[in-house]
Amino acid sequence: MIGDMAYSEKDNIQYANQNELQLMAKLNPNITQGTRKKEDEFEFNKDAGMYVCKAGHLAIRKARTGKKGINNNQKDTYMFDIEKCKVCPMREGCYKEGAKSKTYSVTIKSNEHIEQEAFQNSEEFKAKNSELKHRHGYDIASAAGLIGMQMQGAMAIFAVNLKRIMTLLKE
Repeated sequence: MIGDMAYSEKDNIQYANQNELQLMAKLNPNITQGTRKKEDEFEFNKDAGMYVCKAGHLAIRKARTGKKGINNNQKDTYMFDIEKCKVCPMREGCYKEGAKSKTYSVTIKSNEHIEQEAFQNSEEFKAKNSELKHRHGYDIASAAGLIGMQMQGAMAIFAVNLKRIMTLLKE
């Protein structure tokens, strides 16, 4: 199955796996790279198994949050000592006055997302993506506007899927 990033949600990956199909859709960058800016990052201390803030304060507790087995991935949430945050010289942009807690959460990727990320880094995926871009014109917009690009993408993906169907019918 070939689709754009919108098709790489967890349900579609599970459906493809259950039906022995390969989903040719890139994962959303929020899944592969996260949503944090570089300056917001905390550093992970391997020895303590905890995150450290920019000021050097180590998290005091860790908890797994989110329900297991539903569409949203679970998170590891690290809690920091709020008393240190209140007087920290680097609190601006990190600690909000009056907050009762300071946490830092890291999303745990599902097995489906881990496998799809590995596949999208494979040569097979890169070759199919290259075919879409170079042979079917999906690399440069040929029309202005979002609707034009959506139509161009739909036609390119339709053409590649049609070629695949024809190949399978010949087998």
